[in-house]
Amino acid sequence: MDRPTDPPHPDPPDDDLDYRHRSGRVHYSAHQRGVDATALGQLILLLPGTLMSLLVLLLLSGGLDAWLGVPLWIPPVVWLASGALLFHRPTEDLLARHLLRLHRPMPDEYARLAPVWREVTARAGVDGRTYELWVEDSDHLNAYAAAGHIVGVTRFALDHLPSSQLAAVLAHELGHHTGGHVWTSLLGCWYALPGRAAWYAIRLAVSFAMAVTRSFSWAATAALVLVIAALTYSTLTLLYGLPLVLLVTPYLIAAVGRRAELRADRHAAALGFGPTLAQVLVAMHAAETASGRPSLAAAGASPHAPGLLARLLSTHPDYPTRLHRLKPYLEPTR
Repeated sequence: MDRPTDPPHPDPPDDDLDYRHRSGRVHYSAHQRGVDATALGQLILLLPGTLMSLLVLLLLSGGLDAWLGVPLWIPPVVWLASGALLFHRPTEDLLARHLLRLHRPMPDEYARLAPVWREVTARAGVDGRTYELWVEDSDHLNAYAAAGHIVGVTRFALDHLPSSQLAAVLAHELGHHTGGHVWTSLLGCWYALPGRAAWYAIRLAVSFAMAVTRSFSWAATAALVLVIAALTYSTLTLLYGLPLVLLVTPYLIAAVGRRAELRADRHAAALGFGPTLAQVLVAMHAAETASGRPSLAAAGASPHAPGLLARLLSTHPDYPTRLHRLKPYLEPTR
């Protein structure tokens, strides 16, 4: 879903969900998970960052080989293989508990979640036991699809959303999993870490060097600027301009992220949750408007960023756009 927000739902949740699969056999789809066009686009856009990280590791491996005799190929191979840990259940458990601050559902929470989750997964033809349900102690409406099998919701959603709206939220998160959006994004972030760390270290070093030379004279600062410019040009030439691609990829990744949200909305609507998902989005938009918070802040962008930049870097579409895309699922069939 979106970033945390707190729409007004003063009444306790009603069990208003149409349980079409409360009893009887559930037919599972032959292919329960895949990689849709959005997930494939994420993988392609994250490739430059991965290549830069690989280059950083190769440079570090050269040092380890010279100093400790570690073969050049070992660090990159170990790093590439480490991506599999993101789908390792115990690793996912640590991720959910310590990074996302989630906990396993208490008995009352599980009693609330389980039948709704079973109905959602049954409509999708998915084995719900593949995924792990988690809860966040939060007073905001939010939900998560993370790692390979994590589906989380906030305590606010459990306490205040009617079952039909809770099902719509869960169906949206399931759409992220079945479309491959979650694992492609997570792998991309993981494999980009060495490159980002190197870039951060370079920025710190350059800032420190500029501060030191500035204390001497403007000539020393100018000389340093020329040296940095020469090194930058040499690096760009040597790497065929690959670092320049990294400057635009955040905007492209954000655009693909917005497409992923619309696809997850469509997944929920196709399962019959279009009207209730629209109700959730309308409530979130109304609460956001009443609180005076800009919609882009709740959609994942910084409220302090310029308007155009905020829109380009937002990973979520605004609520009017999402509601507009849901219109075909809201019109009565003839």
